[in-house]
Amino acid sequence: MKVRTFTLNSKKEIISKITREVLSLFKVEVVGRRGQSDYEQLSVVNRRLPVMAEGAHDGQLVRMETTLLLFDAAGEVKRWVRVAEGKGDELERAAVNRTIKRNLYDIFVEELHMPQAPWGILHGVRPTKIVHRWISYGMEEEAIVKRLMTDFACSEAKARIITPMAFRQLPFLKTSDEKTISIYVGIPFCLTRCLYCSFPANILPGEKQLDKFMAVLEKDLAAAKAAVEHYGFTVQNVYIGGGTPTALPDRYFANMMQMVYNAFYGPNLVEFTVEAGRPDSITPAKIQTMVDCKVSRVSVNPQTMQQRTLKIIGRQHTPEDVVAMYQALRKAGIPEINMDLILGLPGETAEDVRDTMEKVVALKPDDITLHALALKRGSRLKLIMEERHVDLPGDAETRKMSEVAMSFIEKGGYQPYYLYRQGYMSGDLENVGCCRKGAEGMYNIQIMEEHQTIIGIGGSATTKVVDFARKRMKSSFNAKDLVTYLRDVDIYIEKRRQLLEEAYGKQGETNEC
Repeated sequence: MKVRTFTLNSKKEIISKITREVLSLFKVEVVGRRGQSDYEQLSVVNRRLPVMAEGAHDGQLVRMETTLLLFDAAGEVKRWVRVAEGKGDELERAAVNRTIKRNLYDIFVEELHMPQAPWGILHGVRPTKIVHRWISYGMEEEAIVKRLMTDFACSEAKARIITPMAFRQLPFLKTSDEKTISIYVGIPFCLTRCLYCSFPANILPGEKQLDKFMAVLEKDLAAAKAAVEHYGFTVQNVYIGGGTPTALPDRYFANMMQMVYNAFYGPNLVEFTVEAGRPDSITPAKIQTMVDCKVSRVSVNPQTMQQRTLKIIGRQHTPEDVVAMYQALRKAGIPEINMDLILGLPGETAEDVRDTMEKVVALKPDDITLHALALKRGSRLKLIMEERHVDLPGDAETRKMSEVAMSFIEKGGYQPYYLYRQGYMSGDLENVGCCRKGAEGMYNIQIMEEHQTIIGIGGSATTKVVDFARKRMKSSFNAKDLVTYLRDVDIYIEKRRQLLEEAYGKQGETNEC
């Protein structure tokens, strides 16, 4: 649907945000030009209704009315109204936001005959956090599934993915206390840049720039190690990501791995992960380095096993190279191997995904992560789409791809164990990690559910500090730009130190009181 103008009877940023989320979900485009729109104006009017004492239930205090008006070129207006009520266990602000979204969603589906979205109005990155909150209230699995469907218009299929998933995560989350943390090390280099990529990765530079990076990384690591010792943290997981860490030349990779190992490896470490990514970045020397440093988990990311697609997206390897890399890691004795795939790549169909899944499942990786293509502004694919036609699968085909992939997941004995969503995802889908029983990635669970402090080190890394006393989380971000990170590393180290001090500096004093 195209409209020339859009109006909303609220200046609150959050109301504008959630309203535009629904418009984006149903692909409503504001064109701003006459003669190029289906309607002259779309208006959304929200107002809060009084709650009648006899009509109140479960302690609910919020009733919101939403009116949608569509004006055509002849001045005719179509008008629809919906009313929704908050729930007693919702914060007032959350109830207002949810009921506005639900009202608007229902108008689009029921009156404008738009297709229902798999996730309904669940727009957030981490939908399982809602489920965890309801579990803490004592709700049972079936009650949670029902409430996801009624309150958020979530499909039963999606509700039955995230609800048992959240219950499955509970014993893993219980392994962490206030002083248990994870370490993320960002190596922001790749050998080439994939067409769809929006990550802040740099093409591998020459030795002079690499030497600068290694010196700065050593300083960053030393400061993080000092913080771990100062606050008495227990490091549960170490995750080396990027970029593609294995893009580093052999001696740089070995040096980096040894520095990380020396700083954080210990008897309490549960998981040590390295993103190896792609076959053209791996060598026998790097595999041996990972074995020597006791790496327990390696990610191999073919994205697809279709040769023509690999060429389109800028990958300099073949499906056969992926198999060879996987087998080399298995032969070396790496305990767990994860493989990442992307649904919705240019030119692919559900049958291509079927072929890819057959080949990947046959390898018997411990963990398969299914990503839905997210077309972000920073990706080259997004820019190219604006210049010329690129044959991307539509939403219906991408959802079919997901159904095909999940059927292989189920038949292969894998179970979903973590999930997150992004904006601009093909088919309104999600990224979901699935593994054989016992191969759950602890770091993946901890970072997605935000129950644990994670110290970020390196280029474009993020530090997330959970302040348990104040029940909040704060973040600090290292620069995405490599030159800025190298120049200003002391600033990022200090910001990280301040966050940790704010959350942990007076814990002992608080506990004594």
